[in-house]
Amino acid sequence: MSQILTVFGATGNQGGSVIKSILADPALSKQWKIRAVTRDPTKPAAQALAAQGVELVTGDMSSTEAALPAVTGAHTVFLVTNFWETMSRTTEVAQGKAVADASKRAGVQHLIFSSLRDVTQISDGRLAHVSHFDGKAEIEQYIRDSGVPASFVLAGLYMTNFFQMLNKQGDTYTLAWPVDMTQAQVPLFDPAEDTGKFVKAAIKHFPSSVGQRILAADDYYSPQRIVDEFHEVTGYKVQTARIPEEVFKSFLPAPIAQEMLENILLLEDPGYYAGESLAPSRELLDESDKPTSWKEFVARHKEKF
Repeated sequence: MSQILTVFGATGNQGGSVIKSILADPALSKQWKIRAVTRDPTKPAAQALAAQGVELVTGDMSSTEAALPAVTGAHTVFLVTNFWETMSRTTEVAQGKAVADASKRAGVQHLIFSSLRDVTQISDGRLAHVSHFDGKAEIEQYIRDSGVPASFVLAGLYMTNFFQMLNKQGDTYTLAWPVDMTQAQVPLFDPAEDTGKFVKAAIKHFPSSVGQRILAADDYYSPQRIVDEFHEVTGYKVQTARIPEEVFKSFLPAPIAQEMLENILLLEDPGYYAGESLAPSRELLDESDKPTSWKEFVARHKEKF
């Protein structure tokens, strides 16, 4: 009999990728019955999942009681929270805790959480405003303390962000950051294509994956390598420019300027994943689940830049 895999954020990049990967895997698609959590089961993206045999449940993360129906009876739960929806760490953390508490009450055997590192901690307090990382780290610690068996998949920097980060003036694209363009290290990640590959690894390696952090990224890229490969694929003129921190902030809306500045500074010191190697996480993947490279991503989405 199939076990239930509950997927939060089912119509988003990460959750949608998890569902796609499970359905495409001949063995896992038989082993798992997917339950997709959505606030609006009538929207086209949800109906497309239903057409593939996915169970739709209306649910939210506002409280333990609200989350409980979605996880009841599930063996495994994939949880992703969205800081940018409310831009409130307090709200995001409350949502994560609600699902963790519901999972514990429901007897979930494996909770897979889309987490990130605590930047305040790993930078010794120097970068104390990266709320969309620190909130997820707080949820991760809460899950660890709860006793629910859990794995943690940490998404790298989204390749899609470069649709905005590569700024075009005339016929030249510029990546303008306040870091050393050859020394900073960016773990690039295509969330829509690759989240499912790393979550599959957590599922396939259960229970040895419990307690592990799985780093979801293709490779560490310097900013210079990012622009060099962008040019190689597209032929477009592109350059890097190291700019002062205040200039970088001036390009951003005030509410997120400091947060995004520190997010970029993190890439240089102490590192997005605090300097951890990607190799052990890559080794967990199936041979057929190679992550999307930056060159592949640029070639696939050239018209969006």
